[in-house]
Amino acid sequence: MKRVVQVRLLPTPEQTSALADTLHTCNAAASWLSEQMHASRVFRKFDVQKRFYTELRERFGLAAQPAIRVIAKTANAYTTLHANLTAGNYGPPGSDQRRKVEQTPVAFRPVAGQPFDARCLSWQFGDASHEVTVSIWTVAGRLRHLRVAGHPGHLAVLRSRSIGETDLIWRDGVWLLHAVVESPEAARLAPVNGFLGVDLGIVNIATTSDGDRMSGSRLNRYRKRQQRIRTRLQARRTSSARRLLKKRRRRERRFAADMNHQISKRIVAEAERTGRGIAVEQLTGIRARVRLRKPQRATLHSWAFAQLGRYLAYKAEQAGTAFVQVDPAYTSQECHCCSWTEKKNRRSQASFVCGRCGFVGHADYNAACNIARRGVACWGEVTRPHAAPTLAAS
Repeated sequence: MKRVVQVRLLPTPEQTSALADTLHTCNAAASWLSEQMHASRVFRKFDVQKRFYTELRERFGLAAQPAIRVIAKTANAYTTLHANLTAGNYGPPGSDQRRKVEQTPVAFRPVAGQPFDARCLSWQFGDASHEVTVSIWTVAGRLRHLRVAGHPGHLAVLRSRSIGETDLIWRDGVWLLHAVVESPEAARLAPVNGFLGVDLGIVNIATTSDGDRMSGSRLNRYRKRQQRIRTRLQARRTSSARRLLKKRRRRERRFAADMNHQISKRIVAEAERTGRGIAVEQLTGIRARVRLRKPQRATLHSWAFAQLGRYLAYKAEQAGTAFVQVDPAYTSQECHCCSWTEKKNRRSQASFVCGRCGFVGHADYNAACNIARRGVACWGEVTRPHAAPTLAAS
């Protein structure tokens, strides 16, 4: 499986200037190429390379391999754009938003990240575990012995694994490298003791079928506080307020990501310890399905539904734990004891009272039990062998 490792570059002022010029040149080249692709309606990487490679190099002074990476970066951006259009993420055909997206070429920020492969960026590891440098191509020539700093565990992973593509990123005055490494997959173990169901929500971020609830009150309080601070700073409209807004713009995202990491690690550890798999709801498109009042929309749209699911998926894969996504329909209205499904069973956000068997319990726990049961059925569908063909009697 692939894993992304983040480390920090420690360039000198002269090296910093060369790296900045490289990002500006590569992104200017990508924006120009995007306009040519959009005007000529040519989007396949091979066709783009055949048609614009020579002019791209001559116009922006790129070396051969960086020019190839710019072409691949732009072609991948259009592949993502067309996938979003096909999925309807920009509205139905004929809508104003979709028409605007289709008529506008993709543009790249001057400091957007730039991918490098082994021909453009190489790693050197010294005798000490912390001695790591890179050699990277720039428009001012190749920079050698560029120092790298990072978490000791991340540096150990880079030292022991095969490194693939690496992205050069400038963020808040800091130069970063995002390296893709190949990590060995753990042997997937069969869920001999069933599945651990996980119900995701806003009041309780995650509730398991064991009855464990990870409350979202701390995160919700933090988000409300950040919203109050942003509102107050935006109302001032001063240069110092704008600087503070820019400085604080990633705090809430980092806080939520850290909480999701902790929750997913705890759930995967429990499933691995008890020999069970993990079953979660398939929440794709929840923002388009769910209708809420205006005060509740900000809470729904700021909650990282997909992020927690991704963290659970890759941590389960690393641990060799089975992971499935089940249909979420009526999990909050169905009684896990007698399977009686009725809207009135869900008395409130936290209360569940079955109208048939009389089961009383927490609504999120009941939903997690339903998800666990559906996980067993879903796993059976995944692992069921193909039926042998029936031969007609001669």
